[in-house]
Amino acid sequence: MSVNTIEVENISKKFLIGKSNSRSLREAWSNLFSLKSSKSTKEEFWALKDINFSIKQGESVALIGKNGSGKSTLLKILSRILRPTTGKFSIKGKLISLLEVGTGFHNELTGRENIFLNGSILGMSKPELEKRFDQIVDFSGVEKFIDTPVKRYSSGMYVRLAFSVAVHLDPEIFIIDEVLAVGDAEFQRKCKAKLKEITLTEGKTVLFVGHRISLMQALTRRGFLLESGRLVFDGNIDDTINHYVQRGYIDSAFPEINFSIDESKKAQMLKISLLSQVQVPSINFDVFEPITLKIEYILREKFLFSRLLFDLERNGTILYRSYDTDTGDYSPKERAPGIYTSYVTLVNPKKAGEYIFNKIGIVGIDETELHVERNILRFEVHQDEKRDFLHSYAKNRVGEIFTKLDWKTKKIY
Repeated sequence: MSVNTIEVENISKKFLIGKSNSRSLREAWSNLFSLKSSKSTKEEFWALKDINFSIKQGESVALIGKNGSGKSTLLKILSRILRPTTGKFSIKGKLISLLEVGTGFHNELTGRENIFLNGSILGMSKPELEKRFDQIVDFSGVEKFIDTPVKRYSSGMYVRLAFSVAVHLDPEIFIIDEVLAVGDAEFQRKCKAKLKEITLTEGKTVLFVGHRISLMQALTRRGFLLESGRLVFDGNIDDTINHYVQRGYIDSAFPEINFSIDESKKAQMLKISLLSQVQVPSINFDVFEPITLKIEYILREKFLFSRLLFDLERNGTILYRSYDTDTGDYSPKERAPGIYTSYVTLVNPKKAGEYIFNKIGIVGIDETELHVERNILRFEVHQDEKRDFLHSYAKNRVGEIFTKLDWKTKKIY
């Protein structure tokens, strides 16, 4: 039977926020240099309130919530950076916190010296570090500069080396907060593969915080949803993400969303993704870059006429609707039970700005909704102003759709 490696009981955390009673900038400036103490009050702010959960050995858990929900505060308590105001927690096993990658590096030391310094700070012995040294350097990609002081490293090199040290240690528990938001795309892929190896292959206990749904789905099996400092949902990762989306927390767009299996549905989407020109999940695109919507779905019975649809919205206006039956032949088609994958490329080029799918789903005859999701998959289209010197595709161009028409001109005389 698996033992609990992390147990949290009634954890709450209170901060005192100072409020000045100065009514103007002049008064505040005067109070700063006055011998009299300025009038101020302290307001209580509860970043966490009555948090309870336990995590078993080998579990991988995502901590989800919008900014300000208390995620980082909770991780800092578990990492013993902060003390809880009330409650208690216990951790069984060696723990590594990847909250601020590079903490413990010394700018005057070389990369080689910092590997041993940082490794020892994180609890690794010199023989263990010597054994893993080549793996750490190879993963980081800074072998050529390993004997150069890190103050001469680029920010990307610095982060790659620091992250490489941390993930090649051998703890029982990892606490990870947004470390994959740094570094170039290639290194982020390496980070994802390494963390997936840690969580799914090596059986480590992982508590992960991030804002990218596809990453959380790849690395974790369970999720906690925090809202205003309270734990409001604890379940499998797909259900947790669904609760997050249904509560309207889509300020940060996600390129992929998985849906929980529901055997009661005659038809349902399994996964929807936004893919870039090189067919990787993304939420940021150039105005001329093709954007592909991928829908994986299941039909559990035979349908005479079922079809996929989506409505694309910008600035509160639905730009257009598309059906997968828009092929010129609208006669009813029979679809057998099974699992399907459909791809569609959005109308291109698009104006710069923010877009969202007002609706994505499967409908039957007479638009009967078999499985439809609304206000989901938000993405950004950017313009390259250096290339588009005429600003032809700028956000402020009149109209919601940019239509590239085929103009023809000839000289009359």
